Amino acid sequence: MPPPSPTVRIVEVGPRDGLQNVATHIPTSTKLDLIRRLHHAGLQSIELTSVVSPRKIPQLADCRDLLQHSLIRSLASDPHLRLPVLVPNLKGLEIARSLGVKEVAVFISATEGFSRANINCTVGQGIERATEVASHAIAAGLAVRGYVSCIFSDPFDGPTSPAAVLRCVRALLDAGCYEVSLGDTLGVGSPATVRGLIRYLTDADVPVDRLAGHFHDTYGRGVANVWEAYTCGVRVFDSSVAGLGGCPFAPGAKGNVATEDVAYMFHNAGIDTGIDLPSLVNTVAWISKQLADIDSTQAASESDQDRSNELFSEHATGKYGAYGV
Repeated sequence: MPPPSPTVRIVEVGPRDGLQNVATHIPTSTKLDLIRRLHHAGLQSIELTSVVSPRKIPQLADCRDLLQHSLIRSLASDPHLRLPVLVPNLKGLEIARSLGVKEVAVFISATEGFSRANINCTVGQGIERATEVASHAIAAGLAVRGYVSCIFSDPFDGPTSPAAVLRCVRALLDAGCYEVSLGDTLGVGSPATVRGLIRYLTDADVPVDRLAGHFHDTYGRGVANVWEAYTCGVRVFDSSVAGLGGCPFAPGAKGNVATEDVAYMFHNAGIDTGIDLPSLVNTVAWISKQLADIDSTQAASESDQDRSNELFSEHATGKYGAYGV
């Protein structure tokens, strides 16, 4: 009998991390249809939304309506399906709990500049906040996933020290997070820096099976970085359908590594993702058309340059960028 195929788990972050930076309003019904299609394509881990103030991220102002919808309630009854929801603080956690959420995600920036810009606190304060939320969530019986942002570089402070990343990873694991996702927020990582950081962490006794990779495709290295992390032992990867998302402090940069690209690479290598590629590709075409139609409807009177300038301004001020990973 042949040995079983190697497997990886892909965490689809499109509905939250992918859509939160889209300036034009996306109907809740479109978000729900996207989640349904992603599940139909075989995704077993889908980050749904973030419980956050509408003033911080207007695109996610419908988080309560989305989480209360019958589709989400039905999906949540599947014990094999992970549906994390990002929560920035204890208030967000309590709202998520009241809506029946079973898994939450917390986040820390490894760097001071991005921490101040993103969540208005120091790294130390961010660690305290995230670990407090995690401990309360675990005490309430919820699973908790952790994120560390800016693992390679900060838009304000420059290169990130591996020791700063290790500090955050240890704090989240010690707080009870079942895994910690390493976020290359600016997309500046390379296979060499990915390998170096993972080796640094594992040499410091961080279990590689508790790590996930979250790579952005700013310079076209996202898929290569995923593969390098895989060769280093990482088996969980965040990605976004159609490559949606991106860092608000790098206007014009590409977003998260595309789920379809990651799935295609692994499938070609004989590594099982559980994803139905044709169904996923259909979903990519569908959401791309939906977003194009939304933008053309709401911005039909604007020139391309005017729209580009508007988006640049919104992103640069962080209006649509809070809680980026």
